[in-house]
Amino acid sequence: MEETRQKHNYKPTLGITIGDINGIGPEVIIKCLLDQKLYQYANIVIYAHGKVLSHYKRVLDIEDFSFYQFKPGDHLNQRKPNVINCWEEHVEIQPGEENEAGGKCALLSIQRAVEDLKSGFIQGVVTAPISKHNIQSSEFNFPGHTEFFTEEFEAKDSLMFLCSERLKIGVATGHIPLMKVGEALTPDLLRSKIQLMLNSLKKDFGSQKPKMAVLGLNPHAGEDGLLGSEEKEKISPIISEFREKGHLVFGPYPADGFFGNNSHSKFDGILAMYHDQGLVPFKALAFEEGVNFTAGLSIVRTSPDHGTAFNIAGKGIANESSMRYSIFMAIDVLRERNGTNF
Repeated sequence: MEETRQKHNYKPTLGITIGDINGIGPEVIIKCLLDQKLYQYANIVIYAHGKVLSHYKRVLDIEDFSFYQFKPGDHLNQRKPNVINCWEEHVEIQPGEENEAGGKCALLSIQRAVEDLKSGFIQGVVTAPISKHNIQSSEFNFPGHTEFFTEEFEAKDSLMFLCSERLKIGVATGHIPLMKVGEALTPDLLRSKIQLMLNSLKKDFGSQKPKMAVLGLNPHAGEDGLLGSEEKEKISPIISEFREKGHLVFGPYPADGFFGNNSHSKFDGILAMYHDQGLVPFKALAFEEGVNFTAGLSIVRTSPDHGTAFNIAGKGIANESSMRYSIFMAIDVLRERNGTNF
């Protein structure tokens, strides 16, 4: 009885990194954290600097937003966001401008969040958008958050998994040039990505017997070898391996017809072969509610499925829906892993 009560009372501590301070990250974070019911489900820690949030509160004229300036040794405030200062020097905030300061602050925010994830101070993290260009340095030499967190948490592999309530699409190959996709699609990679998706659908999203679709690489899924041999030589044999083990894995399907005839609605998860093959239909069908989830990590990491949007930063018009879904999905996955979602 006591164990059941503790599970129902489970309230994780969730970190939110600020992203690029000159992008829309601060705005969508502030808008989401105005929702007071959020604090019933999680303690919130923002990795940034109080001056950044105060600046955007003033610029956006959001009077209702307040935060607690957290210091070492403090108890977490459970009724408002706790802000941890990740840098001390003065940083000029220039909404809409991609500059060195934005990249530096984004990295400091992520690094501090990683420290707190490893120590157990926070159990999950939501990462606001970064500029993949200005964050590059000797300390961050990665195509994006997914690869960075995969290395930091020593995962053998991970899956970039775009998720919404009605659609979940993973990508076998992530941020690589299109011309390198065919070569990258090895049997070991496909085997790993399919297994990661199946594991995540069970562990993170509560699907007891997930049904999964695998897309083909070539037009018309190769047209029986006429338009490419990857389906017959690489993809189909791996699908057969999983089917023989009793998994509900089907394909390879031609990507255009698969989404055109609404076949995606019949599956719990879909594995695309490359970035745009998965993200184009996902953003067309679920953009405002879309979440980028990194499957395969020991910790929970989500992110909105949009970028920094420098062109609208600081104007008060950024849509916070994807950030809100990212926050609540992180909480839901943490509760699912903790056995609380029942």
